[in-house]
Order: sequence, then C-alpha cells, then structure tokens
Amino acid sequence: MVHRFVPRVVGALLVCLAVFVAGCSSGGGDRDVPDWARGMATVRDDRLPAEARETLRLIDHGGPFPYPKDGTVFGNYERELPERKRGYYHEYTVRTPGERDRGARRIVTGSHDEVYYTDDHYASFKAVLRQ
Repeated sequence: MVHRFVPRVVGALLVCLAVFVAGCSSGGGDRDVPDWARGMATVRDDRLPAEARETLRLIDHGGPFPYPKDGTVFGNYERELPERKRGYYHEYTVRTPGERDRGARRIVTGSHDEVYYTDDHYASFKAVLRQ
C-alpha cells in the first residue's frame, strides 16, 4: 500500500521544487537592474540624500556646478568600478552639510549613462538606479 503513494509524493515534491525555483528566479531582484549594475550594491535615486539628488539634477542640466573639480575625469585608481579607459568616468561633488571642504560624497558617471554614488570617498560605490 505504501508503494503506490511514493510516486505521488515524489511527483508532488518535484512540482513544489519547480514552483519554488521559478519563483526565486523570476521574482524581481535583478530583473530591473541594468547590466552595468549587476553584482553591485544599488540605491534608487529617490533614496539618495537630498544633496545627491540636487547634484544629479545639475548633471542632467549640464550645471552650473558649485565646485571647480565637478565634471573632471575620475581615474578609478581604487578599482571599485569596472575598469574602463581613461576619460570614461567623471566625478561630481555631493555637498555635505557641515563640511568646510568638498567632503567625502561624490557621484561618478560613466560614458554610457551609468551613475554611481559614494559616501566614503571612493572606498565603496552603489549603482544609482534612475527612475
């Protein structure tokens, strides 16, 4: 009597496993993440600090930028971003309230519309997901 239930139990377990695996692979996650940001920490642009959102607005409008170094080539010497030829990345200062100098926060853009945010002076980056 037990033997005739084994195929049904095994079949039911396989169906459950297939549903579980399909749910894990299609449930969002990386679905809305562009290829250039895959494998990185991400942040939606509306979750950035207000000062970073203002810097993005200035970038979108071509300035004017408050700091002379804004828009200069970012060398990626820390190698935290994908390796690209010199001139691919440009950096912009994100104002930090209370700081007398440029502070540690930056937005770095790539030539193919990539946007990265760092709040620790290039030690780590988050890919910014624009809406």
